[in-house]
Amino acid sequence: MSDEGLVPPKEVEIIYETDEPVLYEVGGAVAYVTMNRPKFNNAQNSQMTYALDAAFARAVDDDAVKVIVLRGSGKHFSAGHDIGTPGRDLHKSFERKHLLADHTNKPAAELLYTREQEVYLGMCRRWRDVPKPTIAAVQGACVAGGLMLAWVCDMIVATEDAFFQDPVGRMGIPGVEYFAHGFELPPRVAKEFLYLGERMPAPRAYSFGMVNRLSTRETLDADVKAIADELATRPRLGNWLIKQALNHVEELRGKRTAMDAVFHMHHFAHAQNDLTSTNSLGGLDAKSMAAANKKQAGDS
Repeated sequence: MSDEGLVPPKEVEIIYETDEPVLYEVGGAVAYVTMNRPKFNNAQNSQMTYALDAAFARAVDDDAVKVIVLRGSGKHFSAGHDIGTPGRDLHKSFERKHLLADHTNKPAAELLYTREQEVYLGMCRRWRDVPKPTIAAVQGACVAGGLMLAWVCDMIVATEDAFFQDPVGRMGIPGVEYFAHGFELPPRVAKEFLYLGERMPAPRAYSFGMVNRLSTRETLDADVKAIADELATRPRLGNWLIKQALNHVEELRGKRTAMDAVFHMHHFAHAQNDLTSTNSLGGLDAKSMAAANKKQAGDS
């Protein structure tokens, strides 16, 4: 979900609960990139996303690293984009390494459009194309922006109690910014996923091929490590060429073109919301979204 608020709330102080929103460690030939905001279910603020970008770059630059594992600390993989914690930092500038302008001085809809080209769509595309195999280790919730992080990885291993969800239809928004729904799921299933915004249990996601392997909370780390260690024994260039080959097939099927189109629909929805409601999220916030999702989960 995208952050609301196009006018900087100057009276609101950003309070980061940690100076290390992402942890990085190497075991053997495997780099482990761990989201580290468990208090907020690894909600992604800019502090975290820029740290993720730096961690992926670090792993790519280290020739001793053959495989990258992305995981989340605590109960959940990721609750999505940060729209309501004290560390929500929509209006803060970060050091930019790519040729996009700073978003913080942009008016109205241009602010979100500029920011999300980099922080969401741009970063996810870079991570998808890193020249080493990537594995997402998913437990608990993988919601909205969390989907983007899992989907950019080459493989997904999920615990049997994990679930996937994109509930932004409640906001009048046609899915998160890295719009891979129609490539991860059959079209009618993707429509159901977005129309209803219900939780998709990991076993159902596995049945559609969105998840590669099912695991348990007790064995997730070991199961992912076994796959990563095996991949690390394979030729480095061969692994990269396999990734390029299959990513190319997705591009031939129109993935990038479709994603570009839906990114613009996404921001048209934000602009419409700003004109017709109290914010770019259709008047909703973290609390109201959580309440609606909890009620829906209880009713289903």
